[in-house]
Amino acid sequence: MAHAQTRPADSYSPLYFLASLGAGGLAVTFFMFLMFWVPHPGQPVPVFEDIMAAWSNGSPALQGAIAIALIGIAFFVFLNVKLLVWNLQALSRFKQTPAYAALRNSNAETTLLAMPLALAMSVNAMFIVGMVFVPKLWSVVEYLFPVAIIAFALIAVLAFRLIGDFLGRVLSKGGVFDVTAHNSFAQLTPAFALSMIAVGFSAPAAMSTHPTTVAAALILSTVLGTIAVLYTAFAAITAVASMLQHGTAREAGPTLMIIVPIVTVLTILSLRQSHGLHSTFDAHDNGGETMVFLARMIAIQLAFFGLGAVVLKAQGYFKDFVLGPKTSPGSYALVCPFVAFSVLMHFFVNKGLVGAAVVEKFSAGYWGLTAIALLFQATAILLVLRLNRQHFTRSNTVAVPAE
Repeated sequence: MAHAQTRPADSYSPLYFLASLGAGGLAVTFFMFLMFWVPHPGQPVPVFEDIMAAWSNGSPALQGAIAIALIGIAFFVFLNVKLLVWNLQALSRFKQTPAYAALRNSNAETTLLAMPLALAMSVNAMFIVGMVFVPKLWSVVEYLFPVAIIAFALIAVLAFRLIGDFLGRVLSKGGVFDVTAHNSFAQLTPAFALSMIAVGFSAPAAMSTHPTTVAAALILSTVLGTIAVLYTAFAAITAVASMLQHGTAREAGPTLMIIVPIVTVLTILSLRQSHGLHSTFDAHDNGGETMVFLARMIAIQLAFFGLGAVVLKAQGYFKDFVLGPKTSPGSYALVCPFVAFSVLMHFFVNKGLVGAAVVEKFSAGYWGLTAIALLFQATAILLVLRLNRQHFTRSNTVAVPAE
């Protein structure tokens, strides 16, 4: 009898793009160390020169944090790109199979939106790599912003084409959308993709000094962000009705927490827009308003974390699909909420509490709250390592002879 090397990822699903997405998100969590702990006068984000100055003049603790951040960013961006390339190649092969044709005629067609979602994350990750590792990048950054806007615009076109194919199919004729299979938040994947593209559009609004670039970033990010919110609301409301009637689809249980990363990216979009309006168009927010706004966003995330935890525990999801022998590509949807909450917690502590002078930076209270973000980050890292080992490790299987 023949032996073959197989792995779960060989049974391809577009949801494996979430593996690349999660790795890119973890790179962002390490960038938070530099964003909030490394002084960066003169620009809204730390760049290579700021990091080197902090390394030369900082305490051993700061030097250690910088080293961890640089290693973390390099490793997880490498993993992000590696998994993105693998997914693009696997998807190309998948398109030649009958399973792809079946997917394009089912509710699962929206899983294809995981591709532009991962692409947008990779563009954001590349920008982080440039800022952190490329000397004198900030001197030419104004030339890079139009390139980034074009890149995100192309990804947006791809996303809208996929959404248009899906909505055109299910809304033009009745009976093609299975409402009984709408019992999860899986249909929010298009909204998540649009949110990620929108937050990419918003970056020049916070970083550029050219009014035209800032205005373009503000308008484009507002359009994409608004559509993402509308899509989220519509898909979530209809999904809740189906879940109440049919229960939550077991393998799609992690999608109940997809609201968490959507909230994080739209919150960062809002903060970037506020910074651009302040620095370029003289519009002002105060620290107290920012603190309350971030607290509201954290509250939404906690609510959906609680919802997801209750359902996943009742279904025994972790026991089977994370710690047990079963595998599901949808398990990668677990990574994004932990990453997203970690990132937003950093913003809540630094832009909210420190910005409103409620907590002193680097005080005991500051580190106590920051530890929450670090705990969620560590959990996401463990999830990525565990899931990658489950899905991408080859094992021997014995071929069953034909009867």
